[in-house]
Amino acid sequence: MADGGDGGRGGRDPAGAAGGRVPVQPQERALWCDERFNFQATFLQCLAKHVPNIYSAEMDPLLEKQEEMVQAVILYPLECYLFGEDPDIFLEKLQQSGTSQLCGKVFKGGEATYSCRDCAVDPTCVLCMDCFQNSIHKNHRYKMHSSTGGGFCDCGDTEAWKAGPLCTKHEPGASDSAKENSECQLNEEIMENSRRVFPSVIKYIVDMLIWEEEKELPPELTTSGEKVDSYYCVLFNDEHHSYDHVIYSLQRALGCERSEAQLHTTAIDKEGRRAVKAGHYASCQEAKQKIKRHSENISQRPLHVEVLHADVTAHQKFALRLGSWLNKLMSYSSDFRQIFCQICLKEEAGSEKPCFISKLMLWDAKLHKGARKVLHELIFSSFFMEMEYKKLFAVEFVKYYKALQKEYINDDHDRVLSVTALSVQMFTVPTLARHLIEEQNVITTIAETLLEVLPEYLDKNGKFNFQDYSQDKMNRVYAIIYDLRYVLVSKPTLWTDRLRERFLDGFVSFLRILACMQGMEEIKREIGQHVEVDPDWEAAIAIQMQLKNILLMFQEWCACDEELLLRAYRECHKAVMRCSTNGRSREKTVFHLCGHTLESRPYRVSADPVSIHLPLSRTLAGLHVRLSKTGAISRLHEFVSPEEFQVELLVDYPLRCLVLIAQVAAEMWRRNGLSLISQVFYYQDVKCREEMYDKDIIMLQIGASLMDPNQFLLLVLQRYELADAFKKIKPTKNQDLIKQCNVLIEEMLQILIYVVGERYVPGVSNVTKEDVIMREIIHLLCIEPMAHSAITKSLPENENNETGLESVIDKVATFKKPGVSGHGVYELKDECLKEFNMFFYHYTKTQHSKAEHTQKKRRKQENKDEALPPPPPPDFSPAFSNVVRILNCDVMMHILRTILQRAVELEIHLWTEAMIQMVLHLLCLGLLEEKQQLQKSPEEEVTFDFYHKATRMGSSALNAVSVLMLLERLKRAPQLEAQKDTVNWILQMFDTVKRLREKSSLTTVAATSASEATKVDECSQDKEKAERKRKAEAARLHRQKIMAQMSALQKNFIETHKLLYENTLEAQGKEDAIMEEESMPSAIDYSKIALGPKRGPSVAEKEVLTCILCQEEQEVKLESAAMVLSACVQKSTALTQNRSRIIELSGDTLDPLFMHPDLPCGTHTGSCGHVMHAACWQKYFEAMQLNFRQRLHVEQIFDLENGEYLCPLCKSLCNTVIPIVPLQAQKINSEDAEAVAQILSLARWLEIIIVRISGYSVKNAEGEKENVPAFTNKGMGNSALEFHSILSFGVQSSVKYSSSIKEMLILFATTIYRVGLKVAPNEADHRIPMMTWSTCAFTIQCIENLLETEGKPLFGSLQNRQHSSLKALVQFAAAQRTTSPQILIQKHLVRLLGVLLPNFKAEDTPSLLEVDMFHVLVGVVLSFPSLYWEDAVDLQPSSISSAYNHLYLFHLTTLAHITQIVISSATGRESPTAQSSDNSEEARSAESFCREVCQYTSGSFGQDIPGWLVWDCVKKGIMPYLRSAALFFHYLLGVSPPEELLQVSEEGQFKALCSYLSLPTNLFLLFQEYRDTVNPLLQRWCTDPVVLSSLKRKSITIRYPRKRNSLIELPEDYSCLLNQASQFRCPRSYDDEQKHPVLCLFCGAMLCSQNTCCQELIDGEELGACTSHALQCGAGVCMFLKIRECKVVLIEGKTRGCLYPAPYLDEYGETDPGLKRGNPLHLCWERYRKLHLLWQQHCIIEEIARSQETNQIFFGFNWQLL
Repeated sequence: MADGGDGGRGGRDPAGAAGGRVPVQPQERALWCDERFNFQATFLQCLAKHVPNIYSAEMDPLLEKQEEMVQAVILYPLECYLFGEDPDIFLEKLQQSGTSQLCGKVFKGGEATYSCRDCAVDPTCVLCMDCFQNSIHKNHRYKMHSSTGGGFCDCGDTEAWKAGPLCTKHEPGASDSAKENSECQLNEEIMENSRRVFPSVIKYIVDMLIWEEEKELPPELTTSGEKVDSYYCVLFNDEHHSYDHVIYSLQRALGCERSEAQLHTTAIDKEGRRAVKAGHYASCQEAKQKIKRHSENISQRPLHVEVLHADVTAHQKFALRLGSWLNKLMSYSSDFRQIFCQICLKEEAGSEKPCFISKLMLWDAKLHKGARKVLHELIFSSFFMEMEYKKLFAVEFVKYYKALQKEYINDDHDRVLSVTALSVQMFTVPTLARHLIEEQNVITTIAETLLEVLPEYLDKNGKFNFQDYSQDKMNRVYAIIYDLRYVLVSKPTLWTDRLRERFLDGFVSFLRILACMQGMEEIKREIGQHVEVDPDWEAAIAIQMQLKNILLMFQEWCACDEELLLRAYRECHKAVMRCSTNGRSREKTVFHLCGHTLESRPYRVSADPVSIHLPLSRTLAGLHVRLSKTGAISRLHEFVSPEEFQVELLVDYPLRCLVLIAQVAAEMWRRNGLSLISQVFYYQDVKCREEMYDKDIIMLQIGASLMDPNQFLLLVLQRYELADAFKKIKPTKNQDLIKQCNVLIEEMLQILIYVVGERYVPGVSNVTKEDVIMREIIHLLCIEPMAHSAITKSLPENENNETGLESVIDKVATFKKPGVSGHGVYELKDECLKEFNMFFYHYTKTQHSKAEHTQKKRRKQENKDEALPPPPPPDFSPAFSNVVRILNCDVMMHILRTILQRAVELEIHLWTEAMIQMVLHLLCLGLLEEKQQLQKSPEEEVTFDFYHKATRMGSSALNAVSVLMLLERLKRAPQLEAQKDTVNWILQMFDTVKRLREKSSLTTVAATSASEATKVDECSQDKEKAERKRKAEAARLHRQKIMAQMSALQKNFIETHKLLYENTLEAQGKEDAIMEEESMPSAIDYSKIALGPKRGPSVAEKEVLTCILCQEEQEVKLESAAMVLSACVQKSTALTQNRSRIIELSGDTLDPLFMHPDLPCGTHTGSCGHVMHAACWQKYFEAMQLNFRQRLHVEQIFDLENGEYLCPLCKSLCNTVIPIVPLQAQKINSEDAEAVAQILSLARWLEIIIVRISGYSVKNAEGEKENVPAFTNKGMGNSALEFHSILSFGVQSSVKYSSSIKEMLILFATTIYRVGLKVAPNEADHRIPMMTWSTCAFTIQCIENLLETEGKPLFGSLQNRQHSSLKALVQFAAAQRTTSPQILIQKHLVRLLGVLLPNFKAEDTPSLLEVDMFHVLVGVVLSFPSLYWEDAVDLQPSSISSAYNHLYLFHLTTLAHITQIVISSATGRESPTAQSSDNSEEARSAESFCREVCQYTSGSFGQDIPGWLVWDCVKKGIMPYLRSAALFFHYLLGVSPPEELLQVSEEGQFKALCSYLSLPTNLFLLFQEYRDTVNPLLQRWCTDPVVLSSLKRKSITIRYPRKRNSLIELPEDYSCLLNQASQFRCPRSYDDEQKHPVLCLFCGAMLCSQNTCCQELIDGEELGACTSHALQCGAGVCMFLKIRECKVVLIEGKTRGCLYPAPYLDEYGETDPGLKRGNPLHLCWERYRKLHLLWQQHCIIEEIARSQETNQIFFGFNWQLL
């Protein structure tokens, strides 16, 4: 489409359009306005003439040109006719006259929506970002979500909000105009014109959209000219074929390039159709056949292709353009909307045909994507903005509801693109829903539709059976169920007779659906062999889940009105009875026990069919509870007579279901496979239990309240198939059967506990919903403290997706905040612990045992007994009061006695501890019930005689015993020690009830019995407490004694093995501490100096390391076999100062000798610090390679081809090893040093090296002889100096390394070269030494940066792994020189010196401002020994020579760096008004230095900068350089640093650094000290063209100190980010569809992720926006925030990545990936800092590797296209 619906007005200038960029003849424009002409005919004539010309080039459309022509030729004249004046002026006036009160913004997919939990009528009421930010709901409990698209903003809809329906933007009077309704006022002429124009436009749009002819147009649109043979082969979108399928089919069929096929496919996906070939009819027809054939080869169905005449496609395209024009027009005026709606709803007189809008709705499923979008937007902007017409539209919608839903079910487009998705906009409006129920009978319509779309799933008995179901079809059916939910979402407050009747009709229709589900998918126990294929069970359970809330809503609606409730109950009862008649044919059987008899129909769950699906019975149970709650149950006999009621039949089905669960637990259904286990799981799971398991328990309670208690228990025993288990029959010897029987008894006892004890249901007892939720939460928190989300998941949701958690949680629990990781948890308040019921009916078996264990453990810690009796339950409501009678009936007493007797008589196989526990629990319940009744009523009125029955003998036999006697004996049973406390509690309770029975006066009873019982209780408890206390004290003393002994032994061991203890420390790398101990005792200051003749001693300690692979120890020596550290080399932009700089992806032509001061991209080396023998590592690596070659099908986390492996110990990702080179001890003879000091000044030293280098160049005769002028003006020529004079200040023979170490040096250096430059390995490349120095310098800078950022001292605070790797890296960098040709090293040295010494400056030498000085320093220091190389002998400088070399090289680079800082940083700074010490020595030196610079730059450098400011700049700017240099020289030479560098102090640190590096604290004194030598250098540095251009502000230079990089600043409130994302538009996409915006956390760029529009071709590979951005921004490693999903993505390279928790938390300390919970989120600084450190420590790759190793599921994701 040319335009996404903004009417195309945005890009046109009003003046130009009238004249027309495309000329429009005056007479043609006049035709529109002439009254004599028939408007419709003229309009169509104009379209017939122009439209085919405008849209002639469909294969390669020029969108802007098409739009221009449409505007000029058709729309502009049409608007002039409609408005009677210039359209732009008129629309401007209209826009200013006020806006509609309704917002009506239509959401795109992925856009942020907000719902207020306090004020929204239901969760579908949402606000757009703008309205939310300007509403009162911003400060309420809100939820935010990503829209799936298709909904619209409800701001202004008073029916959607309980409060605050309008935001400040849409409030009356919010716009400039005071009149609210002035928006609507159009004059009569325009209204008349509209009534003339709109019908023609609408008819044209409708006709063209539903036009089916491929070759012809309607006669009124055909021109008189000859028909052209011009056709298009048009391909349509479907959801069946994937992107790749379509691309492949197009490539094969059309023979086009992949890129062209991709363009077509993207357009088809976006618009719904696309012309893929133009030409004659025959050639298009051929293309159509080919596409169909190729697409059928790879998929079951062919692509939808049509051949359309060019004119047909042109008119259809223009019809959509007119649709978006109308859409824009609707937003201007209410009058336009009303006229449009009237015309759309007008039916032709005397015709049966539907109106325009119904035609379009019915055709919706046949329209392509683009057309549907335009149509739906038009409906939103017209009908839904006018309440009256919304109602009329809803009536039309319901009229054709069945047809529309059937079309949708057969359609393959997503729901969001179907007209049926509009139902939510109508059905959720309360008044509209009532109107549709009353007038259109919408509930009946939806229920009937549901039955009509599922006929193929009904079996011969009229029950559903979803075997071999289609998931896609079921998902579409759920949409109909949702519509039912929408209609019922808000209960009516006022009932009319008509509403009551229509609702009842709807309810009866809905019962028909439930009747098809009652008893569906029956299963029979498999006895022989295991089922071969598990039957499908998911669809039935899924429908049950979808219906859960609807069933509850129907019950709630019925409960609103007593008459309705009773009538609905009658209808439901009838339906249950109809479904229960089928099994009545069998003869009844008789069952006797304890003198009671039960007649029932024979049925065995283990042999007969049984179903878990009983929605009718459960609905009846729900209605019964509501009858009890409202008191209407007293009138029930009027509607259902007692004879009809048949309670046994009602109870039977739910009881069968519970027996099935018990038998599954007893493993009797093992052969039925997993499908049954899954169904049982969901039956009791929180998602379904409210309308399954809970209602079955209620139905049993109904049975228990209405049946004789003995009869009820006999029925339960019979259904559980336990009739024989409680008779005196000789038991079987079969252990499996005994075990089964025991489990069944346990399960039955548990159900009996629930029937009697579970009363927390409004209606069963007098409790509120809040009480129910509180009890659920208490029992969850009795298991363990839980996170808010975990509690929410464990609570059932109501129809508004609310659990009611927030309203009660603070009454029962306290919140504990989270740390840097993890989440906050709720802990139960102590006063709520007494509510704990061990047999809580929503506990799973695991939860039950966990809760019991936790509570017993807690009581033990509090020195209390371990009895956990039930809390006193609330009283049953009158309708259920008879339930308690089952506790004291004869059969119950027989069951309890039998089980206790078996336990006492030690018939071990016939009872279990769980069984005894349940019997005791039932006894507790019985005694509590009797005690409560006795305390409330006089004794003679209490008929509940549990005490009497329990103390009575079971029979008249001699050996007969009572329950009480059995308990007394049980108390002494050793095998039931764990239950002893409970038995004691029960015996005390018996005593209490006995006293209550015996006392005549109720009041004294209550008081005395309670107090006496307490005394008895206390007395026994005191004894037990004292005993427990004594034992605890004894245990404590024993522990204390053992700890003291261990401590003494430890001290003794340390004393006797002191030496060993110190060595261990040493081996762990606590190097600094040892050096301090071993340095000279007289702690002279210069022992802490690293450079120059006063250099302190470097002590090479003995280093013994253990290989992690073979566990053997070895001392690190030069001549020994190499030991290595596992390491990872990676490119990094962590320090870059300029992210816009383009990074070279391939380094084939790159010269890495000089690092730009921006530090755009460096090579970082890190290590996990684990040591191996080189030989062991090689074996390990080869074994891994072999292993993975054999497992080719397994996708690897690491790339073996590039040397990657996981550290054998810590599993960090590594790609190389660093050889450990021992530090060489060097001592300086102070006398020799002083002697040398007399001769070797800086000037002399420079002369010597210049001659040496010149000598080499003459000797090697490579290229021209270098011109070497003397530095001094004393006329001293070269002849006086000898080539070998450099050797006269001390040399020694070069260090000899073992072949193993050399091999590792080469291997590591090659890896740095390969990874750092992204090139193939080449051991002989001349850039290898450069890369070695570069990675050494860059890694030190990264560590210095990290220490500074974290505020840690420079020395002593590094992690062990950083310390080991830095030490190894610096020693390696120094040793690597020996493996390269010395001539090569000299060449590099000369080029490096060219920056400092202009004599060596070549054409490619960069300017002073274009290099990083620390990189230069590392390079010159490490390459300088190459000047000592002689043909005959391998030499290196002695300690004294090295000391001077290091000193002078360091001083030279420092001087250059100071000059850099002054030129780049001191200039252009705002001079602060406050003056610091203006007259200090440093300030004066700085001023004199500035004067010189000014002189050398011919005044370009400003002289007016105050000296103190310059000094301040220098001091701050040079700190990172000095800190990095200190680290470098410390690890190179091993000289201990001063104490001040082991702590954090800014002033002390500067002095200590200057002392350690032999610098004066006034750095400008260096210039004065070396004045004669340095001035010529300074002059040359300052006159460099780059420097002068920088001073004249012509080029940008880096300022010092460089800024410390950090992750971008994120807003504190996550909704601000969502706001940013909603405004994001993809730069490469023309439509306004929402993408997947991601935010780069390094640079803040917003990218369009996972979308073809932003894919880039790099090195022949298609890369997604994130992956290609990461290559530039982070050298392949990057960190993104997926805004709409609230997840962080870490990526590395093109193939690896992982998800990481976002740093945003809700108020409960939890992240919300995917914004599923939707709670407000706020930035957690600690977690964001953790992400920052992950980046700065270069651990992102490590994190990805670890994540991928643990979550191998992510291998399915194509990171390349992210």
